[in-house]
Amino acid sequence: MDLWQLNIFVAVVENKSFSKASEAINLSQPTVSSHIKELEDYFKCRLLDRLGKITEPTKAGDILYQHAKKILSLKDQAETAMHDFLGRAKGSLVIGGSTIPSGYILPKIIGPFSREFPDIRIELFSGDTTQIIEEIKKGSIEVGLVGAKTDDPQIFQEEFVTDDMRLIVPSGHKWANRSAVGFQELLKETLIAREKGSGTWQSILKSMARAGFDPKTLHAPVTMGNTVSVIQGILHQVGVSILSTLAVQDDINSGRLKALTVTGLDLNRFFYLTISPKRALSPIGQKFMEFARLAR
Repeated sequence: MDLWQLNIFVAVVENKSFSKASEAINLSQPTVSSHIKELEDYFKCRLLDRLGKITEPTKAGDILYQHAKKILSLKDQAETAMHDFLGRAKGSLVIGGSTIPSGYILPKIIGPFSREFPDIRIELFSGDTTQIIEEIKKGSIEVGLVGAKTDDPQIFQEEFVTDDMRLIVPSGHKWANRSAVGFQELLKETLIAREKGSGTWQSILKSMARAGFDPKTLHAPVTMGNTVSVIQGILHQVGVSILSTLAVQDDINSGRLKALTVTGLDLNRFFYLTISPKRALSPIGQKFMEFARLAR
């Protein structure tokens, strides 16, 4: 067993295909198959099940996959630490952001970070808050920025920046010329909800609970899976919704959308830098977090 074999094995598991893995790591499919066979011979067990076009790890393969990820991550950390010690910041970093951070906050940090450290390759993974936290726990993402706080003991979070959320309505809406509406008025409107894993939606429900309002009283018959869909839904009069003003600033400036406060409801929230306390940050991960704190 060697590191290269583990790298190939991880590629097959994550791509769920020998052919796709061979494309991802620039090897022929017979070469990939040969390395996997060597691993299976070494452990004297089947590691992968070929189920038609889909390849899945066996139970033994899943155990090896979890350890292989840690071994390969440790190898990357060792290389990064040596480059850092020698004054050559070099390596790769996978960061994750929920919808608003990945679209409007992290790119503004990644740009200047990449200019200062041109030999560091960054991969940005986007998903909802729940997805980002799960990937951090798995070790697939090293540093995350999400819009909701979690009580998960496997996660550490620190407040990063505040977010101003408002009720967003189209320019032709009956409330378009107002600056605020009452919560009881909002109950009579059709509200576009976000999926359960959304940090925005979690924050809205927590704000309602703190104010003594029952979320079940909302009229929210439509759920959408991302901010872009919600914005389009508002513009096409599917309903109104509560969103980060970061996501709709251009539409507000153009006059297509209007932002209102909801009386009696504190909609401000934090975005949280998020890591796993069980996994030591790589030197690059530490460098990125330090840079982000200074850039906010």
